[in-house]
Amino acid sequence: MKLDNLKSIEQIAAFLSGSQAIAFAVATTKDERYRFIEMLLKRFNYPRLKRRDKGILIQFLIKVSGYSRQQLTRMIKQFVKTGRLERHQKTTNGFEKVYTSEDILLLVEMDKRHDTPNGFMIKKLCERAFHIFNDAAYERLSGISMSHIYNLRKSSTYKNQRHHYEKTKGNKCVHIGERRKPRANGQPGYIRIDTVHQGDFDGCKGVYHINAVDEVTQFEIVMSVEKISESYLIPVLKLLIESFPFKIINFHSDNGSEYINAMVAKLLNKLKIEMTKSRPRTSTDNALAEGKNASIVRKIFGYSHIPQYYATLINEFNVSALNPYVNYHRPCLYSTTITDSKGKQKKKYRYQDMDTPYEKLKSIPDAKKYLKEEMTFEKLDDIASSMSDNQAADYLQTQRKLLFKHIDEDRLKSA
Repeated sequence: MKLDNLKSIEQIAAFLSGSQAIAFAVATTKDERYRFIEMLLKRFNYPRLKRRDKGILIQFLIKVSGYSRQQLTRMIKQFVKTGRLERHQKTTNGFEKVYTSEDILLLVEMDKRHDTPNGFMIKKLCERAFHIFNDAAYERLSGISMSHIYNLRKSSTYKNQRHHYEKTKGNKCVHIGERRKPRANGQPGYIRIDTVHQGDFDGCKGVYHINAVDEVTQFEIVMSVEKISESYLIPVLKLLIESFPFKIINFHSDNGSEYINAMVAKLLNKLKIEMTKSRPRTSTDNALAEGKNASIVRKIFGYSHIPQYYATLINEFNVSALNPYVNYHRPCLYSTTITDSKGKQKKKYRYQDMDTPYEKLKSIPDAKKYLKEEMTFEKLDDIASSMSDNQAADYLQTQRKLLFKHIDEDRLKSA
């Protein structure tokens, strides 16, 4: 059976199913294949075929012509629209290349002479070279656009001629604080501090939480500020330091400019508090504060944007509910150093070593000497025993709901 003998859709379907042997040969030139496809579409009156029969015919044409379904779909669309199938030969080789390799080499030399200035200057220099100094070599480059200068700089011709290396620039040395890990040696008063930002919304910054944690006891004070500029941060830092019941010996932060600045250094120097900052490529230096950011601050306040003007209201919540709960009613795990038979030391967190920060403070030998002059354990015991752990937690959740209810109501009013 030859292709010319295919007179019906049923015969084509039989051919596709392989139930009949068939010898066929479609011409290899594109023009002849177009004529063959046009002849079949006319023979079977493609526009008037049923949907099923059109599908069979398309499958047949895919098989015998070598064209993809997408190509045949475009060809059939042309046939249905015009009744003919014409092939349009592409005669161009794409976009004409305006700037030659010689132009790119001129650009390389221009960049070398003038230390790779911006596109504005290079364009002006090329214009001046051609129009003022009559250098015919810059004729084409004198009309180049500034954006295309950067395209030519990315070309392989340019890169093969010119390589630009820029050494990594070290951070400017700031002689505030000492880069080292503090060594508390079991003594309270070595606090780690970090900042938690409460998100942005429509370009507006959220409130900032200042989280300070004692390294030994995990006694924690959370304060909130509208901004981390000096006028807002310094008064809060004073209040934060005063809120710890023991004397502060060391103040350790990361390298953020909110803490590493002259005003904070002046405050700490006045209070006779040593200042240290994290070492480069040592992420564990301030890990305690960052861990508390996740387990305390983010769990309480979440990640959603809270406008800055709520800082005072949030601070009232921190002082009355959050800080007392965290320090007197929330148990923490403390590490115990275990030395094996080979002398290797490992830190383990045992259940029996779990205490609240206040209990851990009391358990330190001769703990009274670390308290501030006006502070006594009798006063602290009164705070710790004023509520049970569950009552303190209930109070925390109640105050938290009231805080966010107030914030949400204000949002609805302003929406």
